[in-house]
Amino acid sequence: MKRLLVTATLAALAVLSGCTLAEVKVNVASERTSLENQILGSYNSLSEETLLVASVRGVDPLGRIQAPPRKSREQQDAVTAMQVMSFHADDIEAFKRLGWAGEDNQGLLKGFALTRDKAPQDLQDFATGYRQPEFDAVLGEVNRAREAVMRRAIETNASLTPADLPKVRAVFAKLAVDTARPGEKLQAPDGTWTVKK
Repeated sequence: MKRLLVTATLAALAVLSGCTLAEVKVNVASERTSLENQILGSYNSLSEETLLVASVRGVDPLGRIQAPPRKSREQQDAVTAMQVMSFHADDIEAFKRLGWAGEDNQGLLKGFALTRDKAPQDLQDFATGYRQPEFDAVLGEVNRAREAVMRRAIETNASLTPADLPKVRAVFAKLAVDTARPGEKLQAPDGTWTVKK
């Protein structure tokens, strides 16, 4: 219905203005469940907090060293997790492009064989330089960071308990599917693996 209304509005504008429009693609995001909104709200809050931590000045206007604001252990762990995920984001993107990693249906990364023979030109040096132990370490760090973020999403939502972890995992897995690029490996809820078209 929304798409029809947007299309009709664009067509009416084109007729009224006397010009033709190139093909315009308008994607209307599907309505999220309240659980998805709660979890993604916690995730976005952590993202903002991570940016604030990175931008906090360590010195006041008079040149005195300032202590950073105190955080709970759980809060600090979640911010550190977000920093780990940000630090490894370029490598994870390359792993996915190479077919070395995919998004599983639990909101985590799954490793695959490090095939180097079909690496795109811009990733050939990257592919030949990466070794299995380093690859495993990066995947492990990112998955532990994702787990910490999921736990924090539960801790910061009064309506969630640790028993809701499977639901939280499903939301993170759905987010990974929604943001995946063509050619990336994805695991369906039934456990089968596909490549995004």
